[in-house]
Amino acid sequence: MKTKSIKILLLSLILACSGYKSESDKNAKTSTKQDDTGRYQIVYKGDKGPGVGKNIVFLASDHEYRSEESLPELARILAKHHGFTCTVIFGLDADGNILPGSSDVKGLQALDNADLLVIFARFLNLADDQMQHLDNYLKRGGPVVGLRTATHAFNNKENAKWAHYSWDYKGEKTAWKDGFGEVVLGETWVSHYGTNHKQSSKLIIEESQLENPIMRGVKEMAVQSGAYTTYPKGVVLARGKVLNGMTADSEPDKTKELLPVAWIREYTLDSGKTGRAFATTHGASEDILDDGFRRMLINASFWAMKMEEDIKGDNNIEMVGPYKPTTFNFNGYKANVKPADLAGWDSLIMPGEVVKKK
Repeated sequence: MKTKSIKILLLSLILACSGYKSESDKNAKTSTKQDDTGRYQIVYKGDKGPGVGKNIVFLASDHEYRSEESLPELARILAKHHGFTCTVIFGLDADGNILPGSSDVKGLQALDNADLLVIFARFLNLADDQMQHLDNYLKRGGPVVGLRTATHAFNNKENAKWAHYSWDYKGEKTAWKDGFGEVVLGETWVSHYGTNHKQSSKLIIEESQLENPIMRGVKEMAVQSGAYTTYPKGVVLARGKVLNGMTADSEPDKTKELLPVAWIREYTLDSGKTGRAFATTHGASEDILDDGFRRMLINASFWAMKMEEDIKGDNNIEMVGPYKPTTFNFNGYKANVKPADLAGWDSLIMPGEVVKKK
């Protein structure tokens, strides 16, 4: 009996030194990895509709327009009503709470198997490994939907490896002038056009694009976020009428021309594959309350994935779960919220009270 015990002990030592892992060890490691993933992202998985089997990754981290609210709601709509698996990734603080505008972003390896990237970010300086996943995705021509500040999503000129993604890049990679916004979406940040927070916008569909699949079922569109100065490289779908007020019936500002607010294009990175891109200069938390604007975004997501045949004028775009958006601002946001707090269809986006930034 003593000899048998010694043999078992020796066998255990040999297996331990060889790096052998039992099934329980492996499962524990996998479980830990999954739990860790849940700390910085949330996944909404639909079970019926044309999107079943397709994956959409949402990157939400801007400082002002509450992308941490609008993107999870759009993800829920695309998952619940249309069957997509939607992974929402946030910028976080040191405690794992959602921090608008934070460059502490983890989980972009989800792009390795993604069918669409929806990005609403501002002035990010991501870690090298996260940028690599993004770069790989774009080089394979992965489709992109960019909202509002995505035109200036990156401000990373100090990172020699990824400086060319910066919104104002003017370096030796001349094909990357003005970075991600210009190269992928067709426009970088230029300026505000009018007075943000005091002048809202009405979106007017271009006559030539009334039959575009992205505009199916879209009638009127009015949004809260102010206009940007834009002269994009792409096909303009809609232009913005700047209003002297924050309601849709406010008088137009007659000193302002109608500049592009939504457009589409194709992009190619470094001789990679060609991908589709849709961009809009709007998308703030309260903007998606507008049925027409919200429908355009849902339609654009289908279009970007070459699913035009599934775009119907009466596709379901109803909100999923409670949505009480915070008015966009630089000074405060709903703090101490973790991605897991947004789990399921019925949790509030976002819970908590608005806390002033320090």
